[in-house]
Amino acid sequence: MSRDTNQPKVMIVDNVECPINGERNVLEVARNNGIDIPSLCYCENLSIYGGCRICIVEDDKGKIDSACSMLPKAGLVIKTNTPKVQKFRKMILQLLLGSHRTDCTTCDVSDTCKLRAYCHRYDVDMERFSKNYCDLPIDDSSACIVRDPSKCILCGQCVRMCDEVQNIHAIDFCYRGKRAYIAPGFSGNIAASDCVGCGQCAAVCPTGALTVKNQTREMWKMLQDPNRKVVVQFAPSVRVGLAEQFGMPATEPVEGKLVTAMKRLGCDVVYDTNLSADLTIMEESAEFMEKLNSGAKLPMFTSCCPGWIQHVENKHPHLMPQVSTCGSPMEMLGAIIRRQFKGENVYSVAIMPCTAKKFEAQRPELEKDGERLVDLVLTTQELGRMIKEAGIDFARLPESKPDDPLGDYTGAGVIFGVTGGVTEAVIRRVLDDASPDTLKTIAECGVRGLDGIKAFEVSAGDLKLRIGVANGLGNADKLIEKVESGEEHFDFIEVMACPNGCIGGGGQPPASNARKRERFDAIFKSDESCELRIPQQNPDLQYIYDNLMDGNPHHYLHIHYPAHGHHEE
Repeated sequence: MSRDTNQPKVMIVDNVECPINGERNVLEVARNNGIDIPSLCYCENLSIYGGCRICIVEDDKGKIDSACSMLPKAGLVIKTNTPKVQKFRKMILQLLLGSHRTDCTTCDVSDTCKLRAYCHRYDVDMERFSKNYCDLPIDDSSACIVRDPSKCILCGQCVRMCDEVQNIHAIDFCYRGKRAYIAPGFSGNIAASDCVGCGQCAAVCPTGALTVKNQTREMWKMLQDPNRKVVVQFAPSVRVGLAEQFGMPATEPVEGKLVTAMKRLGCDVVYDTNLSADLTIMEESAEFMEKLNSGAKLPMFTSCCPGWIQHVENKHPHLMPQVSTCGSPMEMLGAIIRRQFKGENVYSVAIMPCTAKKFEAQRPELEKDGERLVDLVLTTQELGRMIKEAGIDFARLPESKPDDPLGDYTGAGVIFGVTGGVTEAVIRRVLDDASPDTLKTIAECGVRGLDGIKAFEVSAGDLKLRIGVANGLGNADKLIEKVESGEEHFDFIEVMACPNGCIGGGGQPPASNARKRERFDAIFKSDESCELRIPQQNPDLQYIYDNLMDGNPHHYLHIHYPAHGHHEE
């Protein structure tokens, strides 16, 4: 009797038949079949480390091994909650608590800390071993993130994220054994390293050793000042991240609730950064066509992402002349807000999915006519924290629209939140056709998707353009290497520092790949619901050019960065 080779391989986890479909380890097989084995050092986007040992399981021969480093194979039988596993797992948690400062009641990530959650889950009700946590001081030198060595459990996720995905190598393990800790090079501070503030290290940290810098107190202070007019803008991706913080699906539109929430917090004026995303497209596409027609050196690189800008300054300064001079949508709307409320005591706030925006707002280049364009940047996480602190039932809020004037936007601005979105918006602008057939053709040209690198060609009349899109700075470096080696030619390259783009920003609620896919779908669902789909249809843009630019839009809407690094020293 012949054997059916098409039958899926199966292993047994807790008496459940689990098919093996190319997973890297037993942990992934179990989770793909609804069995949650705990882990602290595992991340689906990083290499296998096997350091925390919390994912231990027992096979049918009584052998204990970590599920994240155990290879799946047909016929393998394991149990995840035997008495032996439970005993060892509790001891591991107690050992980890010994190397972790437990000030949970005042920790910024108390409600999302995986170590704390596992201690509750496995009924670890005492700290069995004496405290031996790292006593190095807190590093708050960065404008973006805070590093607390006393909470680090050496899971190594931040190191692998910075090395393997971002190719920055800003932090690493120092010393060995009991003396080991994680720090920037030469045990220095973050601001003096090559850190670009992307916040991806904080996004994968399970314990609060790396956190987004919390600036909600500054916001509360301004909201309670009767002499300040608080004007707020919020970025495209905030709407899909904020929904998740309140138990709502990313695909549920919440921008109307978001506006209402900020008004209830005390904000005087609320704008949607989608407006200035439309403006960015107009300026960037014009700049690109000018470069193309003048024979300037190509490719032209996008400039919306502050983490990418810092990476160019630090690692590729020779490319700075090829980076677009367009300010980011945050910068452009900051300039517009200053012009719209000229002479008033305005406090300009930006709600962003991005931790690096905190640094961008402080840059000397983001000062025009003696005024800082953006006074404060809060992340999606920080806004969610403020809404909860105010006791606002977000899910039940009525919807409001952004304030007029400057309340209009198009779908092209919405899609800035995902990798490839800037490029797709530029293509829409250049083709100047909002018909369903044209929009469908653009969507299917190769620009969409969450791949780390995308390369494709588009035609505009007699013009054929080669375009590259990269998300994650490691992928950007790979693309640059191909260009500089002569292997590839591109006319235009979009780069976003964070994996998957702004939907996966360091200031967003941490999310799995599946959750980021939901955010991706939600962005395009929002785009499709817009009555206007190409930026030149936005009526507010003409109002801006006619009334707020003093006949010099380049001065207010463009930034010329020096070709050297900007550390936060």
